[in-house]
Amino acid sequence: MALSAAGALALSACGGDGDDKDNDEAGPGQPSATSEGGNTGDAVDPDRTGPREIEGAEEGGVVKLIDVTPLETMHPSEIYYTHTYGIGSGLLYRSLTQYVIEDGKPVLVPDLATDTGTPNEDFTEWKFTIRDGVKYEDGTPVTAEDVKFGMESSMDLETFPESPGFYSTQYFEGGDTYKGPYTGKGATLDSISVDGSTITIKMATPFPDMPYWGAFPANGPIPADKAADPAAYANAPLATGPYKISEYTPKEKLVLVRNDQWDPATDPGRTQYPDGYDMDFTVPNEKIDELLLNDQGDYKNAMTFDDVLGTDYQKFQEQAPDRLVPGATPCTRYWAPDYRKITDINIRRAIALAYPTRSAIKAAGLIEGVNRYPADALLPPGTPGRVDYTVVEGMTPGTPDPAAAKELLEQADAVGYELKFLFTSDDPDAVKAKDAIAKGLEEAGFKATPVPTTLENATTDRENPNLDINIRSAGWCADWPSGGSWFPVLHKTEDVEALGQISQNYALFSEPEVDQRIDDVLALPIEDQSAAWGELDKYISETYLPLIPLTYDGVIQAHGSNVNGFKNDPTIGMPTFKDIWLTQ
Repeated sequence: MALSAAGALALSACGGDGDDKDNDEAGPGQPSATSEGGNTGDAVDPDRTGPREIEGAEEGGVVKLIDVTPLETMHPSEIYYTHTYGIGSGLLYRSLTQYVIEDGKPVLVPDLATDTGTPNEDFTEWKFTIRDGVKYEDGTPVTAEDVKFGMESSMDLETFPESPGFYSTQYFEGGDTYKGPYTGKGATLDSISVDGSTITIKMATPFPDMPYWGAFPANGPIPADKAADPAAYANAPLATGPYKISEYTPKEKLVLVRNDQWDPATDPGRTQYPDGYDMDFTVPNEKIDELLLNDQGDYKNAMTFDDVLGTDYQKFQEQAPDRLVPGATPCTRYWAPDYRKITDINIRRAIALAYPTRSAIKAAGLIEGVNRYPADALLPPGTPGRVDYTVVEGMTPGTPDPAAAKELLEQADAVGYELKFLFTSDDPDAVKAKDAIAKGLEEAGFKATPVPTTLENATTDRENPNLDINIRSAGWCADWPSGGSWFPVLHKTEDVEALGQISQNYALFSEPEVDQRIDDVLALPIEDQSAAWGELDKYISETYLPLIPLTYDGVIQAHGSNVNGFKNDPTIGMPTFKDIWLTQ
């Protein structure tokens, strides 16, 4: 799952200078750098039913969500950033399956489907039965045909180039040539069939992870007649969850009210305690912390999914430790050198050795050991099958070695090599991080050329394959606990010309041998795949180094004193929206 471009650029998901003290430990009661970041578990409860009730929860009030990260889209077919997924799946849209968080761990439970799916013996076919009683916000019943159309819509990668539907195009039989209902001018996919309320999906390859993939809004219903114009539908999508949209300004504002057509008896995971949500995505980081620390008026009902600033972390620990929400995530942030331009692996290795991880973390106001810690491998700790390695032999993760980097540049006859990378010029903390990064690169013999963009344009610029840059900042969170949600997405060759932009392969990496190795792992028996993904991770980095792991994520978020049920969802590092209620 992608991290917002605005958050990934220059490591600055939030900002503010750190103090002079190294933050190697999170402090009392908070998480330290953990080996469990990618361990989201594999708990499944296929028989879970609704309604779901939270003991002691009260009804009423409006939750204020304040943040600085733009809301890229709310169309269910293209929701794929962690924050849009958290809001969309938690509050607005239902899908085949869903997660609930119990004792800090996710449990996969049914959603639209009556259970978590039934496979055939070799996982090349899955059946889901759509439950009765689910309606859109306008009162129209949800049908299995709507779910089929929603799945097909997400596979229209020309209409929705940022859609996670590439999983379906890879795994569903015939998906590799299917263009979707819009680009394909009404075409349907034969491998998704409907018989009454049952959907059957035939796979091109064994796909045991289908129940996890089923939790995405992309695998939920869309009424074909009301979504004939996908751009218009994106501005007014129909809700099936406990809330619906009453006001929406793309990238800036989202106001939700109760959806009176949502029936809690049909929903094993969601709740509907607040009257609504008022979300503002234009609030600077410093202002967010100030409002939450002061905890006055309506801001007692406020929350954020942005991290607490490094400068304010101690204040929160002293003044409001019970309103800090720590947690781990299965996320890795990385640099993606453009494989078409930076063709010498020694230059890519020199970048890895030169990158000043700890300086960048501190300059961006992040807290080492709490919401960032240096990465070694691409797969985060806790991922099944993960292999420990460093992308350059002998390097110490997080600690630059400018002398070793310069030696590699000399071997490549590339001293003074120019690195062009984006930074968000309207985020003061990203500017500070950019300066720290540029200084570190230049000490190692590179010429650093930061290229300005804005919070609003960061995603578009990063995904432009023709922009005059040669490195892209990105971040990835596991879509489910398997390397199968990493390598087919981040390393397989993308048809950028057909898409018109980069989907998720930000390095524009293309090696037929790696494409084949990925296919080979997918064809292995299920019990052998985890170890094979770990070995493939190490092999790709040692042989090609298309991505340079920088940091693993944790979170340290905060909320007002009236907000209850706010915990960390470790599948995405977002608040547990399904659990929120307000003290009245």
